[in-house]
This record gives sequence, structure tokens and C-alpha cells, in this order.
Amino acid sequence: MKKILFLAFFFLSLYSYSQNIRFEGLITDSNAVGLEMANVMAVNQGTKAMDSYAITNDKGKFLLSLKPNATYKIKVSYIGYQAKEIDLVTQSENMIQTIVLQEGVDLDQVEIVHEMPVSIKGDTIVYNADSFKTGTERKLEDVLKKLPGVEVNADGEIEVEGKKVQKLMVEGKDFFDGDTKLGVKNIPADAVDKVQVLRNYNEVGALKGLENNEENVAMNIKLKDGKKNFWFGDMNAGIGVGHEDSRYVVNPKLFYYNPKYSINVIANFNNIGELPLTIQDYFKFTGGFRGMMQKGGSSFNVSSNDLGIAMLRNNRAKEIETQFGATNFSYNVTKEWSLSGFAILSSSETDLETKSRSTILETGVRQQNEEIAHQKSNLGLFKFSSSYKPNTKLQFDYDVLMKQSKQDENNNLLREYTVNDITTAEDIYTTKKQNPTSINQNASLYYTLDDKNVFAFEAQHLYQDEDPFYNANLLNQPFALSGYVENQNRNDLSQSRFVKTNKLDAKLDYYYMLTPKSNINVTLGNTNSHQNFNSSIFQILDNGTRNDLEAPENNNKVRYDFNDAFIGLHYKFLTGKFTFTPGFSMHSYQMNNEQLGTSYKQDFFKLLPDFYALYQIKKSETLTYNFALTNTFTDINNLAMGNVLSGYSSLYNGNRFLENSTSQVHSLRYFKYNMYNFENIFANISYSKATDAVKSRIVFENVNQTLTPYNSNLADETINANGAYGRSFLRDYKASAGVGLNWSKFNNIQNGSVRTQESFMQNYTLKAATNYKSLPNLEIGYNFMVNDYAGSKFYTDKPFAKLDYYFLDSFSFVAEYEFYHYYNSSKTVENEYDFLDASLIYQKKDSKFEYKISATNLLDTKTLNDDSFNQYRTTTSQYRIQPRYLMLSLKYNL
Repeated sequence: MKKILFLAFFFLSLYSYSQNIRFEGLITDSNAVGLEMANVMAVNQGTKAMDSYAITNDKGKFLLSLKPNATYKIKVSYIGYQAKEIDLVTQSENMIQTIVLQEGVDLDQVEIVHEMPVSIKGDTIVYNADSFKTGTERKLEDVLKKLPGVEVNADGEIEVEGKKVQKLMVEGKDFFDGDTKLGVKNIPADAVDKVQVLRNYNEVGALKGLENNEENVAMNIKLKDGKKNFWFGDMNAGIGVGHEDSRYVVNPKLFYYNPKYSINVIANFNNIGELPLTIQDYFKFTGGFRGMMQKGGSSFNVSSNDLGIAMLRNNRAKEIETQFGATNFSYNVTKEWSLSGFAILSSSETDLETKSRSTILETGVRQQNEEIAHQKSNLGLFKFSSSYKPNTKLQFDYDVLMKQSKQDENNNLLREYTVNDITTAEDIYTTKKQNPTSINQNASLYYTLDDKNVFAFEAQHLYQDEDPFYNANLLNQPFALSGYVENQNRNDLSQSRFVKTNKLDAKLDYYYMLTPKSNINVTLGNTNSHQNFNSSIFQILDNGTRNDLEAPENNNKVRYDFNDAFIGLHYKFLTGKFTFTPGFSMHSYQMNNEQLGTSYKQDFFKLLPDFYALYQIKKSETLTYNFALTNTFTDINNLAMGNVLSGYSSLYNGNRFLENSTSQVHSLRYFKYNMYNFENIFANISYSKATDAVKSRIVFENVNQTLTPYNSNLADETINANGAYGRSFLRDYKASAGVGLNWSKFNNIQNGSVRTQESFMQNYTLKAATNYKSLPNLEIGYNFMVNDYAGSKFYTDKPFAKLDYYFLDSFSFVAEYEFYHYYNSSKTVENEYDFLDASLIYQKKDSKFEYKISATNLLDTKTLNDDSFNQYRTTTSQYRIQPRYLMLSLKYNL
């Protein structure tokens, strides 16, 4: 019934608004040539308000929705032409008119009283935030979600035109560089004046146009005048009511910006599940460091030795308590030299309660687990940057990013499985500890000799120190290990690992401009990595004594050196609407791993081609093709031949004789943005094929497994396709549809036989929303997911809705509803659950105090479902989440 009422309201609103008339036309120059991206606005002479606006399409067409029987002043402007105003009196019929502009005064010299909600200047799209606000927005995220062509996902990642925003800035200064989540979740909405989307973004001005930056997008937030040169932000505190457990949240945020320096301070202390920075965010936080060797054609992946400590986001756990503090700064020492950086500290304790069922694909053995886990995580991120630009020809940058964490997990698990009609049940206790440290440094020098010669030198050093410790206490002995003392009441196994990495990447690029539309790029580069891997397994006997398993196969002491020296050549040229960049790189590889008292060396040469093509169909319509042949190399973790205890039922042995795999990747991307009706279309399809891929030879014994990597002579293949269509219409409405598809085929040897597994994942979404200024606003949508894992299909139906309403100039009401229907094809798994969150805010106009009552999980849903797949097993999980909370909050706005 709720869904029907929502739909009825939406379409009733649409019908009432459709009583407006259409005023459409054509903006041309004196030669009758249509002018693309001219600004057109209609100012109601009775109310003095801007009732409608438009930006012309590639043919110069525009469309305005106007009130009947009203008087308007139509204002038209275009850079390089004289602005023009015409008077228009509407009646009850639609109207058509052609408007001719004369070349003359530039737009910058014309005073425009009303501001366009959206304007385009070259590669920059500028949104006037106030034109899209309705009064219920509290943070930047709320504003961005209302802008045409902009999306924000649950992880705080921003997408524009289907491309991920890689950098978020405020007043041109980096805001916690390398992540957009902290910005979208914390910057106050009332401080935002303009949102600038910077397409084809390159941080180094000297390289703009020399490289292909079409996929690079950044975003800059312009603040309102009253927020500059003053501290602004808010102090928020809340307590829980109506339940036995005490609940609290304290969330102060302070910001200061002036042309000389900026300071941002964010803190959050709560036990209601708010996670400003999750463990997932921590591991993917790049600090703005770029993959500088992407053009090289080689991929040397330094893998993480994390122990698989469960990673959840938001409030999706039984209990979460968080302490978080972060500060970000920038300082212009001189006009030429600027400093910036940030520090982030986060501490959290999490209780997890999970039930899961898994099936081993090879043997069909099914396993049921009930787990209770307690986690402690302390995370630290620190970055310092310096940029020196004494003139337009020279730029020197230095960055250092340090990551430090301390993580612990204690897990109690009850496992039950059936083999040959015999059911085995046992309790298992595991402990995981890890304190990894990484320091990443980057130094870059860019020098423009003259109009034809540009040099770029970049060097990046990674130091990584990992020390994961794992302990498993089982009833049944999982593996036959040399030196193991059997017939114990409990089987207590532990392993210590120590992995150190030093990796240095360096490259020198030389660009020579042959013509204004073509250049040659020569690259000299080198990657050098040195790694050490040490591990040992020991057993604690029933009497408490320690039994070191000293046999060589239970210990690792490995040293691995890798070197890749290469030269690359690329030729970029523009012809008509096309841009082409063919190229190749020639590599000399040297590898040596030392273990078990011997060395194993490899060295060879390889030629790796790549190709880029861009078809600029129109100013806002492109088709892009990319091809690359890449050599992928494993790191020391797959080479260590001694036993590695990777889980209570999983043992891993490396292979020192592994070779590289070769991947070919083809991608085709289409994009179109039509300002005539804010139509946004993008589609992307990519195909990858990996030959000689590093795969696993796996042996199952009941539910326990032993894995060994090898180079497969069978190719792995993956096809990814995604696309979306969105548009605005009648000014206050927008709708979109999106699809995501992923098909994968993998090959492994399981119990001595080659097994090929396929997966096919589908994701479809439909959304529609209103954006009224004085009426309730509604967003409704439907998401349908199909996960097909090796013949096992799981489905999720998810209709959702959001209602927000600003009323009586003081109240804001927001409610969000999600319904999940989760089931598999055989209906052996079927669950329904839903979430309803709501809040009511009261704040008088111009008052600094805000009062809020909010409820999370109003329907008191107890558990959530999830499914996952790897190349060996499928798993369905059900985990307990936080109960219903009712919070009273007070916020003071500075």
C-alpha cells in the first residue's frame, strides 16, 4: 500500500506540473548556425524569480517550461557574443522562437542578475548549489545527489558521467586527498556555493594535452562568501532514548579557509554504527598516489598479508563503537611553494554474529557455521605534501604517505558438516593479530624547456612491513604436518609471518611536440623490488608446552628480487574528430628467489603494445577505445614453498617456479551529455583474457583444503559491461536506469582434475525523483540483482523510496525505506527484511541551534543476508545487525 501511495503522489505531482506550457526555440549566430551550450533563462516579471533555464544542445535548440498567461524576460548569453534579452508573454499554447546573437561583448563583461543553475566553460561544469537545494540538505552528499549527472554511492564515492571522481578539493585545496568519503559525509551543505566538475583533469599543467586524461575527473567545492576567512562548521551531540542500552554520538566538525591556508578538523565518537572510516576505506585509501607505471605495460602487484579480518560498513554489525579524529591542512608558504597534508586516527570495536552455509563445488560437501567474533582496530593515516612552482616551466612535488594499523580478532565458531552420511560437529577458536606498516614516498619533477620540449621525472618508493599472527584451536586435527604431536585433546596451531617489501619505481618521460596536434613520448623506466618472507608454525600441546614444527616444509625463509627495465614509445596525434595514441614498451626482466639453500633465476625480454583511440563525435559525445597487453608478475607470497596456515581449514604452499601471466584488455566506452534536457548516457564494455595465469591446484580432504599455485595453460576470461541513462524533465523531475553485468570464467585443478567455473552477475536499477522547492520530494526506485555462481542462482529484489520535506520554514523531515527479498533458485533460501530510517529536524531561520529526533532501523530488523562466491565454493550468510535506535540530538552551527 505504501508503494502505491508513493507512486500516486509522484504521478499526481507530475500531472499538476505538466499544466505548464513549452517554450522551445533555436539560438543561432548571424549566419543561422546553431550555438551549442548557450545559456537561456526565463525570469518571471511578476515574481522576479527565474522560473526556468536551459543550455542549448549541439544544434542550438533549447526548451523551457513556463507558466501560462505570464510575462517573462528571456535572457540569452554566449561567450564571445552580445547578451540578448527579449520580452515574452505566454498564453495557454506552446510557443516556438528563433533568437539570433551578434558577435561582440564577451559574457564576462555582462552583468547577469540571475545565475544559471548549470553552466559549462570548456572542460568544467559548474553547478549553482542553491538552485538544487530544497532545505533538507545537511551535508555535501545531499547536495550532490540532486545534481544532474552526479551520483554518490553508499561508500561515499562520487561518479560523474559514469566516471569516478578521483580528487575532491575545497577552494582549490585538497580535502583528504585520495578519498571523497570524508568530504561528502562531513562538509556542511549550507557552506556550498558552487560545485565545479573538472573533466580531463591533470594535476600537472605542463602535461595537459600531452597525455590522454579523458577518464580523469576531479571536483572542486566553492564556498559561500560568508564561509571564507571565518571558522565554520558545527558541533553535534546526541543520546539514545527509549531502549535499555545507552547510545551516544558526538560529532564536531570545524573548517577554516582563506587564500593563505586552510584547516579542517573532524571528530566522531559513537556507538550507533557510524563509521567515518571503515577498514575497507583504510586499505584502499591512496592518499592521491597515482599508478605512475601504468603506461609501462608491466604489473608487479605487492599483495597484502592481511588475515581476512571481516570488513563491514556502516551499522551492519551486531555492535560497533568508534572513536575517530582527522585533520587536514594546506599552507601557501609563498606564492610559489605550498604545503598540505592530513592525519587520520580511528579506533573501533566490533561484535559480529554470523550464520553461514557453504558448498564446496568440487566435492559437494556442505558446511554450516555459527560464528561470534570480536574485533579491535586501530588505524592511522598520515600524509605530507610539498609542491614548488617557481614559474610556469618548472614544478617539483614531494609526497609521503604512512599507514599504520593494529588489528585483533577473536572468533568462536561452531562448524558442522556431513560426509558419507556422517555428520561432524566441532567448536573452533581462532585469534588473528596484525600490525602492518607502509610508507609510500613520491618525488616528481616537471620541466618545460620550450613550446616543443617537455620533461617529466617521477620516482615512487614503497616500504611495507607486515607481521600477521594466526592461531586456530580445533577439536579435530586439520592437516598432517611433519613433527606434529597427535592424539591431543585439542589441536592448537599457530603461525607467525614476517614480510618486508622495498619497491622503487622510477621513470623519465620526454615529450616532443611535432605539430600543434601531435607529439612523441619517449619513456625510460625501471621497477626494482626486494622482498623477504619468514614464517614458522608451532603447536601448543595439552600440557602447555610449545612444539616448534622445525621441518623445512613448515618454515619459510625466502628472499626475492625483481627488476624490470623498459623503454616506451608513444605517438599521439589528432586528425579531424579523432585522437590516436599507438605505442609500445620493450622490457628486460630479471627475477631471483632464494630459499631452501638454492637460487632460482629468470630473465627474458618482452615487447608490449598498447593503443588508444578517441572519437569526439560532438562536444559532449565521445567514443573511446583502449587496448593494452600487460605482463603481470606475482610477489613473494606465492613463491614461498613452505606451509602457510591461511585458515583453520586451509593450508597454502607456494611455487618458486611461477612465471608471469600475460593479459590482453580491450575496452570500449561511449558517453553523451545533452544539456538540452540534461540527458546523460554512458556505456562501457571491457574484455580481458589472461594466459598463463597464476591459478591454484587444490586438494580437498572433507572440508579442509591445501592449495598450491601454478601457471595454467587454460585462459581465464572476463567480460564487464555497464551503462546508464538519465535525464531531467520539466525542471523538477529526473529519472535514470542503470545496468551492470559481469561474466567470468576461471580454471583450476581440483583434486587432480581441471575444473572450469563460470559466474554471471547482473544488477539492474530504475530510479525517479522530484526536486520541488516547496512541496514534499520523493525518490522511488527498484534494484534487481542476480548472482549466478557455478549454477547456483541467488536473487535480490530491492524496491526503495526516500521522502524529504522542508516545511514551515523551520522543519525538515526525511524518511528512507528499503525492502529486500532475498532467495535462491531452488527456494531453499528465502528471506524478506526491510529498513526504515527517519528524522525530524527543527531549526529556525538564522538560528545557530538545530534540534533533531531520528530513528534508525525503525522496523527493528534483526538480520541481513549475503552471498559470495570464489572459485572453489559458494556461501550464503546471515548476520545480526544493530537494533532500533531513537536518538535526540542538538547541533550548534558556528
